[in-house]
This record gives sequence, C-alpha cells and structure tokens, in this order.
Amino acid sequence: MLYHLFDWLKSEGYRFIGSELYRFLSIRVMLAMILSLVITTVYGKKLIRFLQTKQLGESVRDLGLAGEQQKKGTPTMGGIIILLAILIPTILLANLDKVYIRLMLLCTVWLGTIGFIDDYLKIRAKRIAQAKGVTYKKSDSDGLAGRFKIFGQVMLGIIVGATLYFTPSVVVKREVLKSTVTTSSVSSDGFPVKYDSIMVDGKIRYFTDAKSVITTIPFVKNHEFNYAKLLPKSWRGYTYILYIIIVIFIVTAVSNGANITDGLDGLATGVSAVIGIAHGVFPYVSGNIKFAEYLNIMYIPNLGELSIFIAAFVGACIGFLWYNSYPAQVFMGDTGSLALGGIIAALAIIVRKELLIPFFCFVFLVENLSVVIQVGYFKYTKRKYGEGKRVFLMSPLHHHYQKLGYHESKIAVRFWIVTILSVAMAIVTLKLR
Repeated sequence: MLYHLFDWLKSEGYRFIGSELYRFLSIRVMLAMILSLVITTVYGKKLIRFLQTKQLGESVRDLGLAGEQQKKGTPTMGGIIILLAILIPTILLANLDKVYIRLMLLCTVWLGTIGFIDDYLKIRAKRIAQAKGVTYKKSDSDGLAGRFKIFGQVMLGIIVGATLYFTPSVVVKREVLKSTVTTSSVSSDGFPVKYDSIMVDGKIRYFTDAKSVITTIPFVKNHEFNYAKLLPKSWRGYTYILYIIIVIFIVTAVSNGANITDGLDGLATGVSAVIGIAHGVFPYVSGNIKFAEYLNIMYIPNLGELSIFIAAFVGACIGFLWYNSYPAQVFMGDTGSLALGGIIAALAIIVRKELLIPFFCFVFLVENLSVVIQVGYFKYTKRKYGEGKRVFLMSPLHHHYQKLGYHESKIAVRFWIVTILSVAMAIVTLKLR
C-alpha cells in the first residue's frame, strides 16, 4: 500500500526526504521484519489480555503428560497475532501487483480462516457444556469436522496450482543464443515463446520464458525435472491436472504437519521460524540472475517481493515465540498452525523447491509419520492378534519423549536444532550435486 502510495506521489512530482528509500528492497525487508516484531511483541500482549477477558482459554484433555494441567485456561487463538503480523507489513510494504505476493496473502487468510473457525467451534462447545452445567471434556469432534478442513485445503491447493500454471508472468528464464532468437515460436508444452534481452555485466544476453511445470531434484547433477514427463506424450496436454494434484497433496500434508507439531510450548513456532529463515535464501538466489547462474539453478524473475513476505513471516514467528515459549502465555491454535504450514508449502512450490520439503520440514514429516505409524500398527495388530499394540509410547512423536520423562522445553529446543540441521542440508543442495 505504501509502495503504491510513494509510487503515485513520485508520478505526481512530489518529492520529500526519504521518498526514494521505498525502492530499495533491502530497506522494505528490514522494515517488514521490524514491524512484524512490534506487532507481535507490543500489540500481541494486548490481544492476549483481550483473549483472557473473553475467557477464550484452552481446554486440556487428560493424557497423563507432565505439566498439562497447568496449561488449562491459557488463551488460545493466538494465531491471530501471527496473521496480523504477516499481513499488515506485507500489505504496507510490498508491491501488491506481483502475483506471488497476492497468492501468499490469499494462503495466509484462507488457512487462517479455516483454523479460526475450528478454534471458535471448540470454544463454543466448551461454553455450551458450561452453560448446561456439564463437565466439559475436550474432543476432536468439537471443532471443524476433518472433512471440511481437508476440503478447504484441497480448494486452496487448486487455487495455488492453477494460479502458478496459468498465470503468464509465472515463468522460468532460460538463456538462449542470439542466433536462435526467432519472432515466433511455441514450446513443447504449447505455450508461446517470448524473448527478453537483459544487460548482465555490461553484455546483452537473451532469455526466453520457459512456461513449464519444472521443479528441482536435490543431489542430482541434471537437477531439473518436468512433471510432464510423468505422463504419456498423448496426455501431456493435461499436465496441469497432475500438477494441481501434486500441489494439493503438498499443501495438505505440510499444513497438517504443522498442526500436529503444535503440541508443545514454542515447538511449532520455533520450527516455523527456522524454516522461514531458510526459505528466504531460495527466493533471493533464484530471483537474482548472477547468483542463479553461479549456482546453476533456475532464474525465476519477480521473486524479490517475496522477501518482504518472508521477513514478516519470520518476524511474526520470532515475536510470537516471546509469549509462546515455555511456560506459554498464549497458544496459536489451529488459527496459526494451519496457516504456518500452508505458507511454508506454498513458498516451496513457488520457488520450485517442493522436493526439498522433506529436508525443510523434516520435523513436520516425522511428526506426521509417527501418527500414521502408530495408528496403522495399532489397527494391524488389533486385527491380527485381537489386541492393539503401539510403536511409540504416545503419538505425535513429541509426546513420546514427554512420556520418556523429557521436559517439554528441552524437546522443543532439540527439535529446533534438528530443524536447523535439516534446513542447512537443504541449502547445501544448492551446490552439492
């Protein structure tokens, strides 16, 4: 918003001190992080008090875990703080004409709204029980039904996939020799080929827009892969369907992974902050022609503005951690956890690094798998032996370590460390092939 305001003022001939600073991306990135930190730390405290006043406290099931009873009454729906700290700096400081920015704002609002409805329904069920004078026992059925959550995630995946596939400005730049430049041509995917001349180190070089669903394969020398190759040649006109299905799976899996991980004070917030910092590297190097050439990775134009969104995302997570670290003064609830996971998934897809998600989101992946393994093994052994057995003392995995006697703050910090190591490996893949 401010970006467009300053742009308009310049076009009208107005000049004032510092009016040109908004054109520097680095300045806007720093301002976005600072503003998001201010919103979460300063205004976050006021929102926590408001939630306490409205008695929007967390209900805790008796799972036999250490310290769980002390969490009763802790305000939930604190994800609103995170959402505001992401949305406000981005809207104020980013160029809203960029499709990537609009898409990330949509992801944030969309999944934040689904999570908010889920949290609200849980609180309403508690209040109804209290009004009837019945002892309230928290149940998974109190919130938004799982099928509606999945439906919302699937719809978002369709929107993200279709936008990235069909939007003309979403392209990868390929360098071509001047002798091969023609006035008109069509790519193998049926998209018209356009050529741009770009000045690099004092020399004019020619690039073409590659409008293909390409992704990056880690640890492989020829590291690019086109999803169209998964289909027979006669079906490649329907590549967009395959691509949208893949996007749906990624968005659903990562957002649910973040939701499952949000079970200890500061766990999901800290993990998301680390992933966000690492995510900031890929748009920067992929959006810069010199770095992309040096690292031999895709040059994807128009990624720069994403740095503002990512800075706000990281600032929101770090600022929220001020109140969410042990002992937590507020929980993010599904309002925050679903949004964080969806944002991380969408960012990876946009920079075409979705195959690196197992590295980026290693903790989310392990937490998800622990639940799948636990439930699957229990059902298998019950069907075969008549009595269900468990692999873990409790799932998700962080509860297994709680059962082993580890303090939740130690579990959270160690999961942060594991995330740092896993995202470092993801960054190493830029050069290690």
